[in-house]
Amino acid sequence: MTNPIFRKEDVLVEALPYIQQFEQTTFVVKYGGAVMTDENLKSMIAQDVTLLRKIGINVVVVHGGGKEITSLADKLNLDTTFVNGQRYTDESMRDVVQMVLAGLINKDIVRRINIHGGRAVGLSGIDANLITVKKVDDNLGLVGTVTDVNSSFIINLLQNGYLPVIAPIGVDSEGTIHNVNADIAAGPIAASLNAIKLVYITDTDGVQINNERISHLTEAQAKKLIEDEIITGGMIPKVVSALSAIDAGVQKVHIINGKIEHALLLEIFTKEGVGTEIVNE
Repeated sequence: MTNPIFRKEDVLVEALPYIQQFEQTTFVVKYGGAVMTDENLKSMIAQDVTLLRKIGINVVVVHGGGKEITSLADKLNLDTTFVNGQRYTDESMRDVVQMVLAGLINKDIVRRINIHGGRAVGLSGIDANLITVKKVDDNLGLVGTVTDVNSSFIINLLQNGYLPVIAPIGVDSEGTIHNVNADIAAGPIAASLNAIKLVYITDTDGVQINNERISHLTEAQAKKLIEDEIITGGMIPKVVSALSAIDAGVQKVHIINGKIEHALLLEIFTKEGVGTEIVNE
């Protein structure tokens, strides 16, 4: 999916002040949805995050993998159930989640970034107690909500020139492994790093009203759209996480369509952007 609005030379000229502004700052990029199954888009996103790193922006990638988890679960004859948009996770499903997220998907993303010289390193929330969680409730089984992030470990990697790629799996105070919704995990990770931007790469053109993209929302406007049930389905956890991240100090949260070629760069380095930005009042 291309965007004919942007000419290459215009984007390059417009990008310069943003590059200067964002040097030595931290971005968290949450990567998920159908774009994770398209070979060209996967390579393009790997290029984009590598470019951000090369121009002096600290980048942390948090990824999902719901479709791949469901696919393997089906092959293993495990039932997949969702409760309020989150996957019910018993011990068997938890093992599948761990295999897919911390293994197959994580290492594939790392490999793609490293092809372009991005110095990516793959992690899960288990490593160095990176993500500490508590159980959400018994209705979801072994699903956790983030209570703490070992940000010093991530910062140490960033300071040494690495690009952390994090699979959203966490451990509770007793060391029990929990599945964590990637959209929900990305917010606390961004907040713990004092990131100035959290970017959700999704399958849709940001928040829409009557099929029209809304390029800019304040916190109050976003909350009202949820209350009025204009924001629904899988967009809700993204926006809720965005609002929590903003409350914790993240300056801006962006929701973009990863099917647009180089959507990440266009959103960050052009005034018009291609998605929705949510900002503090």
